Parts: sequence; C-alpha cells; structure tokens
Amino acid sequence: MSISKRNNEGYYDPTAYEALSAVERDKPRKDKVKHTPPMVYICSPYRGDTENNTQNALRYCRFAVERGYFPLAPHCYLPLFMDDNIPAERELALSFGLRLLNGCRELWVFGDVISEGMKREIDKARSNGITVKYYNHKFEEVHS
Repeated sequence: MSISKRNNEGYYDPTAYEALSAVERDKPRKDKVKHTPPMVYICSPYRGDTENNTQNALRYCRFAVERGYFPLAPHCYLPLFMDDNIPAERELALSFGLRLLNGCRELWVFGDVISEGMKREIDKARSNGITVKYYNHKFEEVHS
C-alpha cells in the first residue's frame, strides 16, 4: 500500500500521512516468519506398565517444552484409539510414529530399557540423519 502525503483533495496533510505510515509499519508482515519451536520426538517405553510409562512420557514432553521444543510422543495419544495388544494395530501405530519422526529435528531417548519399538525409532532416526540424544532418569544427557 502506498501512502500519499496529500489528502483526497490534493492538499498536503502531514498528520494523516504520519499516522497512516505508523499503522503500516506496525502491521504484521506476511514475509516475517514467527519463531516456531523445533520438533523433538520422545522415545520411551510404552508396553508393560502402560499407565506408568504414559505418565513418564508426559513428564518427558514437559521437559522438552521447558527447553523450548515441541515434543511429539505418539505413544501418549495413539493408544487412546488404537489397541497395542492387536498386532496389526500396534504395527500401524508404530508406522504412524515413524512417519511423524521424519518431521523432527531430534529424537530423545528416555529410560533404562530400549524396547523393540524404541529400537526401530532410533534406527529410523539414525538412517534419516536425525540427531539421537539419550537421557537418564534425572533428565541428564548421557552418551551411549
């Protein structure tokens, strides 16, 4: 939008010009991208003690948010509508998770045990060049 220093009748109008210029400068610009947190995939056990493991995964998500990341933990929501005890549904849920992993900058591994599903996620991340980080129960990064 071009702002003129003259009004509709052609007279010089610096007050209107300055006011309209200020509004134009303060408008959000479409070409300015807002910062969006990078996505991180939360990799932790689900099977076995599913109630406790889900609560742990939610804690891991909170840990990621507190560090400025957008956590993805499919095992927190997929079991709400898919049955992990039905092999075909479990496999489909794992494939959904692996697809989500492709959009993540990093994969964070939590827990002392690496399950079969977690191993698949870790292998997929590595094969796609996604950074894999390991954390202990105190949320300290460890190297494996």
